Amino acid sequence: MNLNLSLLKNEKIEKREYQLKIASSCKDKNSLIVLPTGLGKTIIALMVISHRLSLYPESKILILAPTRPLCAQQYKASKENLNLDENSFALITGKIHSEKRKILYEKAKIIVSTPQTIENDIKNNIFDLSNISLLVVDEAHRSVGNYSYTFIAREYRKISKFPLIIGLTASPSEKIERIKEIKEALSLEHLEIRTEKDYDVAPYVKKVYKTIFYVDLPEKYKEAIKVLAERLDEDFKYLKEKGILKEDKISRKILIESKDEVAEKYINEGNPFYLHILQRISETIKIFHAAEILETQGITPFISYLDNLFKSKKRTDKSVVKDIRIRRAFEIIKSISNGIEHPKFEKLLEIVKKEIENNPKIRIIIFANFRDTVLKINEFLNKNSIKSEILIGQAIKKGIGLKQEKQIEILKKFENNEFNCLVCSSIGEEGLDFTADIAIFYDEAPSAIRAIQRRGRVGRKSVGRIIYLITKSTLDEIFYWSSFHKERKMRSLIYKMKGENSLMKFLK
Repeated sequence: MNLNLSLLKNEKIEKREYQLKIASSCKDKNSLIVLPTGLGKTIIALMVISHRLSLYPESKILILAPTRPLCAQQYKASKENLNLDENSFALITGKIHSEKRKILYEKAKIIVSTPQTIENDIKNNIFDLSNISLLVVDEAHRSVGNYSYTFIAREYRKISKFPLIIGLTASPSEKIERIKEIKEALSLEHLEIRTEKDYDVAPYVKKVYKTIFYVDLPEKYKEAIKVLAERLDEDFKYLKEKGILKEDKISRKILIESKDEVAEKYINEGNPFYLHILQRISETIKIFHAAEILETQGITPFISYLDNLFKSKKRTDKSVVKDIRIRRAFEIIKSISNGIEHPKFEKLLEIVKKEIENNPKIRIIIFANFRDTVLKINEFLNKNSIKSEILIGQAIKKGIGLKQEKQIEILKKFENNEFNCLVCSSIGEEGLDFTADIAIFYDEAPSAIRAIQRRGRVGRKSVGRIIYLITKSTLDEIFYWSSFHKERKMRSLIYKMKGENSLMKFLK
């Protein structure tokens, strides 16, 4: 195996057979490691780090993660598991003054940072990649487009004296084109995949059970949605008559793709007709989004969204709220705004109460796509004597948010059973090292990657459960099945990839 693990604190790490095999295979070639959440991708990275520092004792390691909480987690794991002195580790953020960052870069052996900070420091000649013997890219599925990972990897390959890249992910993509893009961005040549069914991984995987609860929309909701649907049908017919839409069904993805195509035509031809069409598609997208919020989220987010359109000075927003049907839908929902937020709320409370009665120390994580919904769920649970906290990202403009220190404090309290329910936005999905007994999807994750990441919160240390709340005959059901099929496609692709440990062969 010839893997030098002398820098690992042996008493801290359980070295599993599959981890050793993967680390050994990745120690000298650019590799993508695809491994389910909770099965120790970070430990594998630490094994390769130990090996590279043993080969190149004067070199440094760069670990990139997309968010500050994830960086803090990687920093903590490195400090706890590597036999290096305290000053060998640096957690870099953009909040640290550039002169101080420069000093930290020079002193540290293990540098952990978000990619945006590193990209800026490379461009400003504050950070030198030449002595980096390993680049670890956490959540490597983000290595597409203009994301900072791609710039750093490209510069690293050009500048480093001894370049080696390993990418870590639980969920690459359901699209072969995206995997090709990740391969190109990180210059990957080798692939290591393990699934829950592999013989060497299976003993460490806990069973996860799935339950779906359906709810019906109240009549007033249906009335408002019917009014919104009238306008959407009108837009759909118009755009189809004009040859803009070819499909028989409308979706946000189709609308956005059509908008991009029309924008390109307008740029190339300058025909004012396309400008008019752009306006119409933009309005349709906003109305579609309003219907989605009402069907899947509830009254408060819907009213908040339309309130913002009413206050907006943008031409498109003004045009949307001038429509008598939009105003009618708004009035219908406002008339019932003192009632229950959404039928999912009562079902959620029923489920949570029952689970806590059965196990007062149970840990439940609740996922919602919209920050307004997260706040409303948390308020509702606490009003009903359920101990609940929120986990959201930092404030956007003047909005509500949590600083990194507060996020970490809340996660510690959750792990220590100081409250039962943690209501999360997307920040709770990606990579953070915490577990729950039950995960409740208040709404469906909009992508297969996010669905997999959500489910990764349970079944890590014991048997877990996933509960889906779905509103019958609405976008909820469409999103659920869309995500289901995308994920099945991704798993099929992963199994095909498993047959080839060379990305060069698989993607030829």
